[in-house]
Amino acid sequence: MSEQQGISLPHLTNEIVKNARKTRLDAFAIALEGWRRGLKLKWYTKDSEHFQDMIIFGVNPPGRLFSLSSDERTHYFFRTRGDKVTNEAVEIGSEKDDTKEWLKKAGVPVPLGTGFEEDATDEEIYNYSLKLGFPLVLKPTNASLGNGVVTNIKNEQELRKAIEYVRHTLEYGEVIVEQYIKGEEYRVYVIEDQVIAAYNRKPANVMGDGIHTIEELIDLKNRERRKNARLNSCLIDIDVEVLEFIQESGYTLGSVPDKGEQILLRQKTNVSSGGDPIDVTDTISEEIKNIAINALKAVPGLYHGGVDIIVNEGNNTDAEGVVIELNPTAQIGGILFPLRGKARDIPKAIVDYYFPETKGFDTSDSRVYFDLTKVLEPLENRMALEVEVAPMPQGKIYSRKYIVKGDVQHYSYHQFLKKSAIELGLHGYVNNSVFDEIEIFIAGNDKEAVKNYKNKIREYPQRSKVDLIKEEYCDEPFTIGFDITHDYKTTSVKSVQYAAKKMEKELVQKTRLRDRVVKDNQHILNSRSWKMTEPVRSVTAIVRKR
Repeated sequence: MSEQQGISLPHLTNEIVKNARKTRLDAFAIALEGWRRGLKLKWYTKDSEHFQDMIIFGVNPPGRLFSLSSDERTHYFFRTRGDKVTNEAVEIGSEKDDTKEWLKKAGVPVPLGTGFEEDATDEEIYNYSLKLGFPLVLKPTNASLGNGVVTNIKNEQELRKAIEYVRHTLEYGEVIVEQYIKGEEYRVYVIEDQVIAAYNRKPANVMGDGIHTIEELIDLKNRERRKNARLNSCLIDIDVEVLEFIQESGYTLGSVPDKGEQILLRQKTNVSSGGDPIDVTDTISEEIKNIAINALKAVPGLYHGGVDIIVNEGNNTDAEGVVIELNPTAQIGGILFPLRGKARDIPKAIVDYYFPETKGFDTSDSRVYFDLTKVLEPLENRMALEVEVAPMPQGKIYSRKYIVKGDVQHYSYHQFLKKSAIELGLHGYVNNSVFDEIEIFIAGNDKEAVKNYKNKIREYPQRSKVDLIKEEYCDEPFTIGFDITHDYKTTSVKSVQYAAKKMEKELVQKTRLRDRVVKDNQHILNSRSWKMTEPVRSVTAIVRKR
């Protein structure tokens, strides 16, 4: 496998998705694709009437529920799952034992094993497991993100420990015991008869270089993951599980692995626990693709979703691979931002499926997006049950960046620049980052308006004085609307100095405010009226205690 960094989609960069984390990333990617095609986009809270009949898991704060509408239709989505997927399919997919039964009936290869209800005794599970034979997997029937899954159980002692951990420590009463299939684990995303993407989910690991310790290699790996928009929130934690796992393999955090030696840190392959997503869409076999497609077809009403497959490596089964799980609400961040390989455009395929009339709309070179944090603010503050995103500007986008020097730091001047942009129907920002300089980005469909905005920069009649305007061509991603920001650039000494001076000024102001409050309080405590009313306050305090 090449060590080349993962190649992301050009229209879904780290900058664009910076405010969409974990499951919000899944929803945002699909919503953004539809919005860029000109579809009407709305976001909702779970209290919205539109989602009363849709199965929604967990608390799920705003940013996971949305709708897209064309002139012909409206569809509602929970993360990656649209309303074409039935509740029956969701219920089957969420219960791993039910999933297995449906797959077996359809002739889809699955690991041998069975499920146990909550009222089953530990001894029943233990005795069945011995008959099935080691190695084994024990997992909850209805958990997600790999929670409670114990794999590669090799003996009776590990089995009893796993049962105690899953059923009593984690309190997952309903469990499945099945044979452990050795092999690479794939997540395959399928829409009806087509495999859209596939990635290999490798457990958390580091690669030795003969120089660094395992602890140092983990730190280096996390630095790499921080550069990835999906993996930056899924770093490798050095927890008890990792410590025990490497100790069982004969290592410690201070061990220095040989160059090229791979050290596994966990058994679980989940990206959320530090696993590596490696794109394999172009290399998986046709048989594995067919297994994934047939697995999806086995469940009525499951028209698209993720299929987890272990590719067989010499196990006691004739199939090339076995299906271990179906995911009607599959996370897609791993394939949108793989650690290695090429990103696959699942959002495009999903919007194509729900809105076939928009298939010809190409968003692959789009730079326009919306600020998810601002859009969701009324929902987060419980001021609304739904919000509609302003339409995306359609057609060719023209843009310019201006570096303006002079006496240009006044907020009223920045407000004037914002008002002028809005009046011209333009989008962008003004960024106040250094002592005598601001950065203005402007974009829109009207070429002349973008060009003429330069004149507006000099028109403000009050206080501000423009000495120099430097114009640059710029095609950076931008949000709709116009923002006034105060970001500083770490690469600019002048910008950092300005930020430091600004923070120093704010600190002085807050210190003065604190000193004033302390002085006022002391004045009250020393006042005659405060001392005279002390007996009354004491009696009141006693009464309150009673």
